[in-house]
Amino acid sequence: MESMKLAAVIVLYNPNEENLKKASKISNKVDRIYLVDNTDDDVIRFSNDNKIIYIKNKENLGMANALNMGAKRALDEKFKWLLTLDQDSDITCNIIKKMKNYLNSNDTSKIGLISPYHKLKYGNVAPKGKIEKVTEVMTSGNIINLDAYEKVGGFKDWLFIDCVDIEYCLNLNTNGYDVIRMNDVQMKHNLGNITVKKFLNKEIVCSNHNAIRRYYMTRNAFYVNDLYKKMYPEYCKFLIGCQKGQVKRVIFCEKNKMSKLKMIFKGYRDYKKGIKGKYNDK
Repeated sequence: MESMKLAAVIVLYNPNEENLKKASKISNKVDRIYLVDNTDDDVIRFSNDNKIIYIKNKENLGMANALNMGAKRALDEKFKWLLTLDQDSDITCNIIKKMKNYLNSNDTSKIGLISPYHKLKYGNVAPKGKIEKVTEVMTSGNIINLDAYEKVGGFKDWLFIDCVDIEYCLNLNTNGYDVIRMNDVQMKHNLGNITVKKFLNKEIVCSNHNAIRRYYMTRNAFYVNDLYKKMYPEYCKFLIGCQKGQVKRVIFCEKNKMSKLKMIFKGYRDYKKGIKGKYNDK
């Protein structure tokens, strides 16, 4: 079987040199890399690797928009598969190779995406089964089927950031595509700034996301709940429960409590008003 051609999109926001170096590390395992830079300044960041196409946005257009930019460029260049990464993604060539080998060896007509197991700093252990169909995975490190991407309408720009990955996976599942996770292929992933606090002799894992991220997390979770609660009632109940749990974690364990709680309230308020897209603080 002919080896699959693979493009990659890496979403940047105020990247440092180490972030930019990560693109060159995977260059020999992909055929094209789209660097989509959401940094809202005029500094040009560019690599002389001829596989890399640099796309500079004049403002921060959000994660979903940037992923769509990469996907559309890949489709224009006739790619069928796209690796989605954020600038902190710690993916190795070996992980990419294993996912490509799986796709080359299996019927991919109903595979919406394939993902490694995301190994967080604290608390999660991969299930024993090597291959698992799951409800959702985080965006970073996935290889997405661009035929499926077109059929489900891509990533929802109006989510901006947070729940972009959840909504996309639920959309794939709803439209009959499988979300495949390779549990024996593990990728380190940074989720917020995880710390562990002790409260009443219990360990509480805190993500320590900043206030603006709390806004998007709250607002978008309720939008996703509205879209999918009839089809995935248990998952959506879990999703909303997580938001309630995060409020408790902010109150008892995190710094900058008042600013975060204020933005959580604004997120819920804007959801009730039907406000979408980038947060407007005016």
